[in-house]
Amino acid sequence: MEYVRLGATGLAVSRLCLGCMSFGDPGWQPWVLGEEASQSFFRLAVELGINFFDTADMYSLGISEEITGRALRRYGNDHEIVLASKVFFKLQEGPNRGGLSRKNIVQSCEDSLRRLGVETIDLYQIHRYDPAVPVAETLAALDQLVRQGKVRYIGASSMYAWQLARMLSASERNGWARFISMQNHYNLLYREEEREMIPLCQAEGLGILPWSPLARGLLARAETLDDPPATARAESDALMHDRYTHPADAAVVQALRTVSGQLGVAPARVALAWLLSKPYVTAPIVGVSKLSHLEDAVAALEVALPGDAVKALEAPYVPHHVIGH
Repeated sequence: MEYVRLGATGLAVSRLCLGCMSFGDPGWQPWVLGEEASQSFFRLAVELGINFFDTADMYSLGISEEITGRALRRYGNDHEIVLASKVFFKLQEGPNRGGLSRKNIVQSCEDSLRRLGVETIDLYQIHRYDPAVPVAETLAALDQLVRQGKVRYIGASSMYAWQLARMLSASERNGWARFISMQNHYNLLYREEEREMIPLCQAEGLGILPWSPLARGLLARAETLDDPPATARAESDALMHDRYTHPADAAVVQALRTVSGQLGVAPARVALAWLLSKPYVTAPIVGVSKLSHLEDAVAALEVALPGDAVKALEAPYVPHHVIGH
């Protein structure tokens, strides 16, 4: 396993982050694995050298955090593990149940700490931008958590570049804790982040943690939505069918199939190797439902794509509407 610094910090993270949305309550989503079925994934991840784990309070309405916390206490080493969680979405209906108000951020962090079974969350991220709450209120609340020792670092997730720039500026003006990372939507089928967000993060020293690096499994199977669903998640995943419908996507998938065949490397490994070849990408967040998926992801670290393969993978892409915010 390779390790790199996250953003402009001294925090060392593995080149792959295990996304824990797949572990929780099968009643929340039919493709989610329960606690017993999840254990082998955490054990293998640690054995493979992965030290970076990402969850969120809304995954399985908190149960993912509980399972993740217990598994890492069982298999991991607290001094080495980097544990990340997120806040924004509602777990229940009602006033003050979601968003980025001081009240919800502080209370949600306390709840996450309890569910994770830790005293401090290594990386606490805002899951989305909240236009209904003043930026100063959100950032002051996050800074408070850092100063109290409940959070070590803070990060952001999908938003427009101007929104991130505004938040970074407010942090600097007030001497508050500053975002060290951006968890954004980025893969071979969706590259709109290359226009403004990624250059901004490079200039400001934020690490890039792409979510959905395999386009919710489409790139792993190198299939289009015209192909029969190959997994239970593909059959029931409404977001996959909403997000990856651009007419040009089929050409990108075909390029992936071609390059995969030429190199004799599985499509999932090629798609991840493309992300890992970008110097601005710190660690793609991989979600898995089979142990072989995790092994494939780690094997992608050993794939060095020739320059002509990179060009072939990128050539069919055309501009998309912004999605994922």
